[in-house]
Amino acid sequence: MKTTTIIFILASLAFGQSSPTAAKLSPAEQSMAAANRLIAKNDKDFEAYNALALALSRRARETSDVNFYTQAEDALKKSFEISPGNFDGERTAVWLLLGKHEFPAALEKAKELNKKMPDDIMLYGFLTDANIELGNYDDAEKAAQWMLNLRPGNIPGITRAAYLRELFGDVDGALELMNMAYQSTPPSETEDRAWILSQIGHLQLTSGKISVADATLQQALAIFPRYHYALQNLAKVRIEQKRYQDAVSLLRQRYDDAHHAENLYDLAEAERLAGQTEEAKRDFADFEIKSLAESIKKDNSSRELVFYYADYAHEPAKALNIAEQEFAWRHDVFTLDAYAWALHVNGRDSEARKHIESALAVGIRDAKVLGHAGEIAIALGDRAAGEGYLRRSEELNAPGSREAQHLLASLS
Repeated sequence: MKTTTIIFILASLAFGQSSPTAAKLSPAEQSMAAANRLIAKNDKDFEAYNALALALSRRARETSDVNFYTQAEDALKKSFEISPGNFDGERTAVWLLLGKHEFPAALEKAKELNKKMPDDIMLYGFLTDANIELGNYDDAEKAAQWMLNLRPGNIPGITRAAYLRELFGDVDGALELMNMAYQSTPPSETEDRAWILSQIGHLQLTSGKISVADATLQQALAIFPRYHYALQNLAKVRIEQKRYQDAVSLLRQRYDDAHHAENLYDLAEAERLAGQTEEAKRDFADFEIKSLAESIKKDNSSRELVFYYADYAHEPAKALNIAEQEFAWRHDVFTLDAYAWALHVNGRDSEARKHIESALAVGIRDAKVLGHAGEIAIALGDRAAGEGYLRRSEELNAPGSREAQHLLASLS
C-alpha cells in the first residue's frame, strides 16, 4: 500500500455514544464495531454493510494491512446481494479500487457514477485521486476544484488541493492547506490527524526543515502510535540527521507491522547506510523476490524495484523492463522519474532526458528527481544544465540533496 496515494479522509461515522471500551479503539475500529451492531440487529440492512466496508477500508489505511480491503469487498458483496447496484455501495467500490491501486478501473467507475450523481463530492475526490496517480494532472486539478466549489473548506478537498500544490512546486501553499485541514479535523479523529501531520512532516522535510519535521512526526506518533506513514517519514529525518541506526529501528518496526515489499526496500537502504552490509544484502534479496511476485499487479513496488536493479544490483536491462511495464499504464511524475533513470542506466540518455523533463515540467521540487535530471544532462554533455539541476537539488537540503552535493563536488 503506497504512501504517495491521497486517500479520502472520512468524517467520523457516528453510530451512537462512545463507551469507555470504544474509546480504546481506533476511529476505524469504532466504526467497524458500530456497523457490526447494526448488522446484528438487521442482517438485511444493506447500508450497514456499506458502512462496514467503509470502516474496513479506513482500517486498511490505519494499519497498512491490505487484508482489510478483502474483508471490505466481502461486506460490499453482502450489500449488493440485498440491494443490487445501490449507489453508496458502488461509490465505496471505487474507493476499494483506489486502495488496491487499480487506478484505471477506479477512474472509469468514478466517471460512470459521476454522470449519475454530478454533485457528489466524494466522487470528485476519487476522480482527483485516480487522475493524480495516472499523471492526468489537469483533470485532477479540475476535479479537486469541483470539490471545493461544491463545498468550500471541506477537508478532503483541502488535502487533495495541498497534494496538487506540492506536485506543482508550491510547497509553502501545500503546507498552508495541510495546516488548515489539521486545524479543522476533530481531536477524536486520531488517525486522520496523524495522517495530516505525517504529510506536513513530509512537506517540511522536502523543504529542508529537518528539525521542524522531526517534531511534527513525533507529534503524529504520539497521537497514533506506530503509525506507518509517520514511521516512514521520521526514518527519512533520521537519515538526514545521519542517525542511521535509529532509521533502521523505525523502518524495522514499520516492516514488522506490515510486510510490504516497499517497506523492506526502505529498510534495506537504511541498513546499508548504517553499515549493516549482510542484513542489507539479505533484505534486498528478499525484497527482489517479493517485488517480482507482485509486479504483475497494479498494487506493486515496481518503482522501488527499478531503483534496486539500477542502483544496487546493477542490472540495467531488468530495471528497464520493469520501468517499461509501469510506464505502459501510468505517467505520474514519480513513474516518469523511474522510467527516465532506467533509460539512463541503459545509456539511452536522450530518451531519459525527455521523460525527466516531462516530470519536472509539472513543477515538482523533489531533490532526488532534480538530481536524476542533473546526472542525465551531464551524461549528454550539457554540463551547464546538469549543474543547474544539481544546485537546485542541493539547495533544497532534503533527501537526495547530499548525492547532488557529492556529484557537484566531483565536477569541480
